[in-house]
Amino acid sequence: MENHSMHYDTLIKVTGAISESKDPEEVALMTAESVKTAFKAKGCSVFIVDKESSRLELAASNGLSGEYLEKGPVNYLESIKEVQEEGPVAIFDVTDDPRIQYPDAASKEGIASILGVPIVARGKTMGALRIYTAEPWEFSMADINLVQAVAQVCGMAMDMCRLHKGYKTSIEILKQMREPGSVKSSRRTPYEGVPVSVSPSICDY
Repeated sequence: MENHSMHYDTLIKVTGAISESKDPEEVALMTAESVKTAFKAKGCSVFIVDKESSRLELAASNGLSGEYLEKGPVNYLESIKEVQEEGPVAIFDVTDDPRIQYPDAASKEGIASILGVPIVARGKTMGALRIYTAEPWEFSMADINLVQAVAQVCGMAMDMCRLHKGYKTSIEILKQMREPGSVKSSRRTPYEGVPVSVSPSICDY
């Protein structure tokens, strides 16, 4: 990972890609790809909080192997805890830090350091953004501030996608109600358009 000071060009590049996304799943994919590329990191993952199971469900990832991604459930009460602590957590050495839930899997994947920051929308933590480096990396405040800014944009974009899909569905229902004989008994919800691959908790965080 290169020494990457916070500057507007990088922030504009990453947030611009995210802002073009049309649904929560695409926002997660664009975030993981853009952050990994911008930081020249080994990989990046976006997780969504499942409060019922206390797990972080993987929404998107870039640069990591399927074997590592399938290592096991990620419990945000046992893992890096950026979600629980509601703040950034930097891990310099994955082999020597008790906050790593799967140190052996991380070491086998070739991961040296991890930076995790919460994804927040409307004051509530809805997920986590994690960057993985192949070389030991002492994350500077500039690195952390940049990643936090991107995570915040990601959260807002997901929230806007949710609202857009809800409003779109509501407008379609209203249009149908204005047409005589077109009203049907339906139990549609404002969140029908959220992709099934994204945890339902994104709708009620």
